[in-house]
Amino acid sequence: MTVELNHTVVYARDKRASAEFLAEVLGLEVGAPFGPFVPVDTGNGVTLDYYDAGDTAFRPSHYAFLVPDDEFDAMIGRLERMNVTYYADPSHHEPGQINRLFGGRGAYFDDPDGHNMEIITRPYARP
Repeated sequence: MTVELNHTVVYARDKRASAEFLAEVLGLEVGAPFGPFVPVDTGNGVTLDYYDAGDTAFRPSHYAFLVPDDEFDAMIGRLERMNVTYYADPSHHEPGQINRLFGGRGAYFDDPDGHNMEIITRPYARP
């Protein structure tokens, strides 16, 4: 049996703004609203369904995106144009830098709701 992640809900204070932010950084499209969700579809069939949390408190989460190496610089450029600080590390101690883990490149940045987003060009090696 093959199990695949199909979608996940991303809580936001403003679902439209947060979906548009991520779509702009990644060079993706925001989909048509689906019920209470504003979707952003990724290239591997996983959808991030942005949902207004209202007064409900939520903890920021981490989302990592495997991106084409030839698109990485454009994404960094979009972050810079949007005045979004990116970091080489998940704890955000190395601003304006990227990492070069596992022979690829990567960076972390916060979305408007504090979710720790990551772009990487190579999957992390697992033991």
